[in-house]
This record gives sequence, C-alpha cells and structure tokens, in this order.
Amino acid sequence: MNPANRNYKWFVVGMLWWIAFFNYADRQAVYSVFPLLAREFHLTDTQLGMLGSSFAWVYGITAPLAGSIVDRVRRKTAILSGLQIWSLVCMATAFSRNFVQLLLFRGAEGLGETVYFPASMSLVSDYHGKATRSRAMGTHQTSVYVGIIAGGYFSGLIAEHFGWRSSFLIFGGCGVVLGLVIRRFLIEPRRGAADLADLVEAGANGGAPRPEHRMSIMDFWRLIRRNPTVLLCMAAFMCENFTAMVLFTWMPTFLYRKFHMSLAIAALTATLYIQITSMLGSPLGGWLADTLRKRMPGGRILVQSIGIFFEAPFAVLCALTGSVEWLIASLLFWGIFKGFYEANIFASVFDVIRPEARGTATGFMNMMGWLAGGGSAPVVVGILADRLGLSNAIAITGSAYVIASVLLMVAALGFARRDTERMRAELAAEAIPLMS
Repeated sequence: MNPANRNYKWFVVGMLWWIAFFNYADRQAVYSVFPLLAREFHLTDTQLGMLGSSFAWVYGITAPLAGSIVDRVRRKTAILSGLQIWSLVCMATAFSRNFVQLLLFRGAEGLGETVYFPASMSLVSDYHGKATRSRAMGTHQTSVYVGIIAGGYFSGLIAEHFGWRSSFLIFGGCGVVLGLVIRRFLIEPRRGAADLADLVEAGANGGAPRPEHRMSIMDFWRLIRRNPTVLLCMAAFMCENFTAMVLFTWMPTFLYRKFHMSLAIAALTATLYIQITSMLGSPLGGWLADTLRKRMPGGRILVQSIGIFFEAPFAVLCALTGSVEWLIASLLFWGIFKGFYEANIFASVFDVIRPEARGTATGFMNMMGWLAGGGSAPVVVGILADRLGLSNAIAITGSAYVIASVLLMVAALGFARRDTERMRAELAAEAIPLMS
C-alpha cells in the first residue's frame, strides 16, 4: 500500500477498524458471563460491578500517561504493541481461579488497551483533515459496535457450550494474529500533515512545512486551562460514559434476570439492537458533523449535544419497560442517537487542539470518561441494584445524558468559535515564517 495513494487514508481506517474491533470484543466478553462467574466464584452484584470498574479504573488512571507517550513515540508502534499486550492478558484471564485474580487480569487488560485510542485517533487525524475527519472517525467507531456485539454474543455462546474460559482464549488469540498481519501495512504519517494541508488549501502558508513539536504535560495543562471547549467536552464525556458503561456491564445480566433469556440471547439482545443502529447513526452523525462544521466551528459539538439529549428518554424506557417489544424499540432509538455523539468524540476536540497534543488530549478525555465516569458506574449501579433493584438503578443513570447535552450545547455555542480560530492562527503563524 502506498501512502501517496489518496485512498490509502481510508485503508488506514480499515486496518484500525479491525484492531478496535478486538479492543472492544475482548473487554465486552466478560460481561456476558457475569452469571457464570457469580455462580462459580459466589459473587455479589457489588463484586460483579467491581469487575467492570477495575478495567475502567486502570484504563482511566493510566490514560493521561498513555496519551503523553503517544505524542512522543511512533503511533504505529504504540498501537500494535498495545494490541499484543491486551490480547495476551485476555488469554491469561482464562486461567483465573478466584475473584482477586479476575480483578487483577481485568485491570491489566485496561492497562494494555489504554494506549490504543490516543494513538489511533491521533494517527487518523493526520490522514484526515477537517473535510473528512468526522466521517473517518465515525466509520472507525462502527468497529466498536461490531466488537461489542461479537464479543458479547460469541462470549455467551462459547461459554454455554465450552465454558467461560474458552471465549477469552479465542478472542485473545485472534488479536495476537491480527497484530502480526497488520504490522506489514500500517505506515506512520507526519504529525499535523492533514492540518497543514488544510492551511495550504486556505492559502495560509504557501505550502511551507511546519516543524514537529513535542508538548510537555505542563504546556498541555496551560493549553487546556484557556480552552473551555476542551474542558466542557471532557466533562460531557464523563457523564456520557457513566451511562454507556452501565449498558456494557449490566444490560446482559438485566435481561437474563428480568426477561429470563439465555446467556447468549441476553448478551445478543443487549448488544445487537443498540449497536446495529449505532452503526447507522455513527456514519450519519459523522457526515452531518462534517457538513455542519463547514458552517460553524462548533458544528461537530452541536451534533453531539443533540444526539446525547435524545439518548436519555430511551435509556430510561429501556430500564423500566416490562415489554420485550418496547425494550427492543428503545434500544434501537438509543443506538441511533448514541452514534451521533460517539462519531465526534475526538473529532470535536481535535478542532481546538494542536496536532502535537492530540494523543495527550485523547488520554485526558479517556481519563475523565473512564475513571470518573465509567469507573464509578458499574459499582454505583451494583450498590443501587442491591437496594433498589437493577431496573431502577439503570433508569437513574439516564439523567447523566441530560447533563452532558447541556455542557456540549454551551461549548458549541459559547466557546468553539474562539478556541478554533485561536488554534488555526497559532498554526498559521508558525508555518508562515518558513517561507522566507
């Protein structure tokens, strides 16, 4: 594959699509076998919630460091090394003999996976500029939905026939093989290449190349302190991921208990409907965001705000309905609007973050989303479920979506234009002197 080929930037998205597929399939596999783990290790709902949170805690704590490392090393190396590590940890989980070992392996998998999104999103942003960035990241995001479906369903199916340990061995082994294959074809781009092309197209620098920079953590903190758009997007991601993590961790068990489905069918129902419509909503949300971004700097964020606002009522309906038909309908609509938000998580932030800081920015986004949001959600819902019942516990979390929508609306209409123009002016000012 030749990176000079204008289609290569979409081949990159395709290769990363498969890596992200296993990123989510591996992490989703455990949730489908919660009932089997509870039976074998005599676990309470609170302990099951801790299994879900252990991944998110480690993932979130290490995310800023992973993002900072990504901004200093070849992203290809970071992506493929991370793939090998989390795949091996996934396989090792099969050898757990007690709750503590399960907890440690789940945490270790979070450590392996934390480098992927900072590295991959930074890499994609250097192949795709403002005209196609949301579509590229929205297309990449569909791998998350397929991975959740496959990881959830096949983990439950394999567990029913061969035991829960077999699914971890199979998913982890496939990831190891994938890494060996993709290593031959993935090519590292120059940082800021797409943004430079955008400036050239706008006549800002006459084609002069911009030198690569390395931004320290202190410089990054100074950058985001004067960037309300980034801070609001991070806070919204924390709220969104709180409820999304509940969907990942508790929905299969909720359906298994309330509707008396088998493990495989509960896992399939919890993932299939919402993820299929998310696969439709994500590219549509990416296209809409790219289109609206041409008209206003906060266009991507506005699409996110609208999407997440309409997620809230369907999340509550899903938790409280006693009808399978209404359950499926709520999951389908929930998924469409979920895709609108998730297609633009990182594309929105990259509109106001310099290229050399995008790995670090993604790392801090993941820290907020997974440590403060996703890390607390499984345990909080587990504790509430022991007291109020699982249906009521899940329904309560829908309020986090409304809060996130308000935060994003403020960012889109109040700060995005100023922060976007400041970043573009800085990049243009650095590039222009190179003409002399």
